Amino acid sequence: MKTLFNILGIIFLGVVFSCSPKGPEKINFGKDQCELCKMGIEDPKFATELITEKGRIYKFDDLNCMQSYATENAEQVGQAKLYVPDFLTHELFPIEKASLITGGAIKSPMNGNVAAFIDKTKAQEEAQKLGASFLEK
Repeated sequence: MKTLFNILGIIFLGVVFSCSPKGPEKINFGKDQCELCKMGIEDPKFATELITEKGRIYKFDDLNCMQSYATENAEQVGQAKLYVPDFLTHELFPIEKASLITGGAIKSPMNGNVAAFIDKTKAQEEAQKLGASFLEK
C-alpha cells in the first residue's frame, strides 16, 4: 500500500510540474538570433525573452527589439511574459520587477540603451557610475 501511495505521489508531482508555466530558457550567445532584427544575440547584459501564453519563446538582442516585436504582434503575443537580464548578473527575470536606467554610457546592440536591474539600489549606483537616468515603465 505504501508503494502505491509513493507511485501516486510521483505521478501527481509530474502532472503538477508539467502544467507549471514555462520560464525563460537559456540563450545561446553567438548562435541564437533576435526574432525582430535577425542579428545574432551576443551581449548577455541586454538579451531578452518573450514567452507567449501558449509557451512559445522568442529571443531578442535588445529590450527595444522585444518591445517593438510585442507591439507589432500584439494579437499573436497576447498576455506574454517579458523577461529582461539583470545588467550585473545577466539572470533573466520578469520585467515587472525591473528598475530600468537609460542613457549615459549604456550602449546596447540596437541602441535601445536601456539596462535592467532586479535590485533598485544597484540600479541607482550604476546610474551614477554610467551617467544614466531612471526610465519610467
